[in-house]
Amino acid sequence: MDFADLSFPDAPSIHTTPPGPASREILEFQSTHESSAVSYPRGMPMALRRARGATIEDVDGNIYIDFFGGAGVMNVGHGHPAVIEAATEQIGLLTHTLDIPSPARVSMVEALLEVLPEELGKIFFGGPTGSDAVEAAMKLAKFNTGRYPMISFEGAYHGMTSGALSLCSGSPFKGDFLPLLPEVHFVPYSYCYRCPFGQKQESCDLECGKFLEHVVEDSHSGVGEPAAIIVEAIQGEGGSIVPDERFLPKIREICDTYGIVMIDDEIQAGFCRTGKMFACEHTGTIPDIMTLSKALGGVGFPISAVVCREQYNTWPPGKHIGTFRGNMVAYAGGAAAIRFMIESNLAEHALTLGDHMLDRLRELETGSEIVGEVRGKGLMLGVEFVHDRETKEPAPELAAQVRTLCHERGVLIEVGGHYFNVARFLPPLILTEELADRGVDIFMEAVTDLERDGR
Repeated sequence: MDFADLSFPDAPSIHTTPPGPASREILEFQSTHESSAVSYPRGMPMALRRARGATIEDVDGNIYIDFFGGAGVMNVGHGHPAVIEAATEQIGLLTHTLDIPSPARVSMVEALLEVLPEELGKIFFGGPTGSDAVEAAMKLAKFNTGRYPMISFEGAYHGMTSGALSLCSGSPFKGDFLPLLPEVHFVPYSYCYRCPFGQKQESCDLECGKFLEHVVEDSHSGVGEPAAIIVEAIQGEGGSIVPDERFLPKIREICDTYGIVMIDDEIQAGFCRTGKMFACEHTGTIPDIMTLSKALGGVGFPISAVVCREQYNTWPPGKHIGTFRGNMVAYAGGAAAIRFMIESNLAEHALTLGDHMLDRLRELETGSEIVGEVRGKGLMLGVEFVHDRETKEPAPELAAQVRTLCHERGVLIEVGGHYFNVARFLPPLILTEELADRGVDIFMEAVTDLERDGR
């Protein structure tokens, strides 16, 4: 399949500066009738009509290159024909079964078993969101160990339900809802650009890993025996942070030594996003439990899963349940998406195209005074904005301005990071090099124009 055929031709195409009049009318309707918690239209004001591949059209006829991908959901692209065909057929057959088996459920399990590490052979489908998967993983770890404390990382994002939110580090997400679950402890992630131990990459002795081991080993660290350590193999909302290649293996070693369950959150980084089927595979690290969602549903059908080693498959019947753990449409569409990922070698495409985009974006790293670091793996990329490259003072307002300029010129990106100063790229993985280059051109021009015209 030619990936170019999956997207709208001639993207981007901006006829009226967004939001256009039709979008403004719908945005006003939303503002009047929906919750004030709505967030994405504030940064990218528009109303959407349709999408194909790596392109999106709003109700005013503007067509955008999608470097956002539904926050990492649309790995095989919007409206992928094989996924839509499988889902449409399933809609006419059966849509909801709780956990009573069906051919669609079998197809999803078989597809997952084909791509999962062989050590993770037990699959549990819970509620429809990534937060649900994290909640289930946390319960499973506690059930198996009989312990309560959890260790998470600075920069972590694991969801917005109370348990999952307890594992998130960001005060903007959780600050207004404290207290949440007790006995959740945070340690530094391997964030080399802003190393809290003051190290440079060339002198790093993996102090973050050593500190984690100290916290676990020292009975006076203030942390009780942990049930689990939960980690993102590559941090997403934290700012597209790729850790030192020794970091995940060190966590695995610590978990093995001290009898701790290792949970790898692959909700955003999984399913070919980083150039491997799962991001943990870059270092050959196999966790005990893995959480999955987002791209698992093919083109946005809601579904999540927890997969684990056989030894942790200990729940008695009904120990963790949920009404929407039997989404037949998501099973059928998701299985079709996984088959496409395998057949098209989508992980290799993401890795190659991501390297190409990184090479181009690094021109900004050497030539711009407001770009502190360009980083990423595969098609999970980040550009961190600063006011001063020496002090690394975060510049969230510059990242927001670049997002607005890109939106107005036909490219959709998102902002994240510890200080919301990182422009994040999560495009559909069927993005072509031609569309990637057009999008990168627009992004780089936006940065250059912002820097030239004053900040």
